[in-house]
Amino acid sequence: MLTLFHHPMCPHSRFVRLVLEEYGLPPRLVEERVWERREEFLQLNPAGSTPVLVEEGVPPVPGAAIIAEYLDETRGLTLGEFRLLPADLGGRIEVRRLMNWFNEKFFDEVSGALAMERVYKRYIPAGSGGGSPDMETLRAAKSNIRYHLAYIGWLVRTRDWLAGDSLTYADLAAAAHLSAVDYLGDVPWDEDQTAKNWYARIKSRPSFRPLLEEALPGLPPSPSYADLDF
Repeated sequence: MLTLFHHPMCPHSRFVRLVLEEYGLPPRLVEERVWERREEFLQLNPAGSTPVLVEEGVPPVPGAAIIAEYLDETRGLTLGEFRLLPADLGGRIEVRRLMNWFNEKFFDEVSGALAMERVYKRYIPAGSGGGSPDMETLRAAKSNIRYHLAYIGWLVRTRDWLAGDSLTYADLAAAAHLSAVDYLGDVPWDEDQTAKNWYARIKSRPSFRPLLEEALPGLPPSPSYADLDF
């Protein structure tokens, strides 16, 4: 049994959850509020960030990108042609490039900022950075998402999936970050129909169901979040 230390609104955790579901490896989930700096969690990952994957017999695996590589190394071959990281060098480079785009750039400019301002600050003590959301940060994030959607649309118009002809880590990373923003109702889906159609394909996959069935206490999802025909 795999154990995943995560937070429901952590986009990186959502990415790993999608990957594990695609592998047919639903994990035991342990919600981690990283701002509490639990000593037991810091022993697993001194950086104090989610996600962290724990499997018996190996060291804790911290971080979305490292977890993705670990799963490909240990389980990738079992997927055959459905492997989430391609076998060819060029394909692997492109998937990693796009994973980095969404796990780093999109997170910094959109999903991470919105999760912090609209969710995490509700629980963080005021003296530790909690409190009311910063409106300038929210405006910037909501503006930035538009060109990311345009980029997704352009990629899908030139390929079948984001990195090529098959579903890969790139699609799951992008969808995970968008799902966190969509939960909050901050995705302007009318901006790019191609990007919306691509997300609808991903959202309809069985791996997405556990995410769509969840709701944060006191913060219900947007009407479009669990709607497959949004």
